[in-house]
Amino acid sequence: MDFDLEDLVNVEQTFYEDGYKDGYAHGRIHGLIEGRALGREKGFEMWEELGFYEGFALMWKAILDAQGAHDERTQNHIRHLLDLIAQFPRVNPSAAATASEAATAEPELDIPRLFRQIRSRYKLLCATLGVRPTLRAADGSSPSPDRPPSDDLADTEMENTPPTGTTRAKSERKKVWTVHDPRTDKPLGGTELSF
Repeated sequence: MDFDLEDLVNVEQTFYEDGYKDGYAHGRIHGLIEGRALGREKGFEMWEELGFYEGFALMWKAILDAQGAHDERTQNHIRHLLDLIAQFPRVNPSAAATASEAATAEPELDIPRLFRQIRSRYKLLCATLGVRPTLRAADGSSPSPDRPPSDDLADTEMENTPPTGTTRAKSERKKVWTVHDPRTDKPLGGTELSF
């Protein structure tokens, strides 16, 4: 009969090591799955914000070109904002890139720094145009692909309707867009646009 007495003495350590190996492998699999889901969600939020900034800049560039306005400062801010957005990476680098490819590639891009520069340039453009900036990341109301849209009627009181017994929202609904009638509204003192 051949057995190792050392295995009997360290039986707890053996079970601990086996459990650690199994747990590590299991955690790695779930970590990859959760990491991909979180990356997809954050990537969606970032590109939603960048798309807003790019559309904003292109819209104002078209408006200024159509009006023939040649404000050099505004054009400069628009041009710099579009250049910064063009620098933002559009492809996720592969995790399988070899060390030789990494050595020949350009230095790693600082994405948070570039994002701060884009936001700052957007704020400068808004200040130059006399428009109040809306920070897309701060409101947190943007839907992501995995999350259902928020309920706009969550804060609305409901009333019972007598014939059917169902509920409906009272008329004090939260307005999404304010509709202005140019014939009755007083001008706000901002830039008036005509298309």
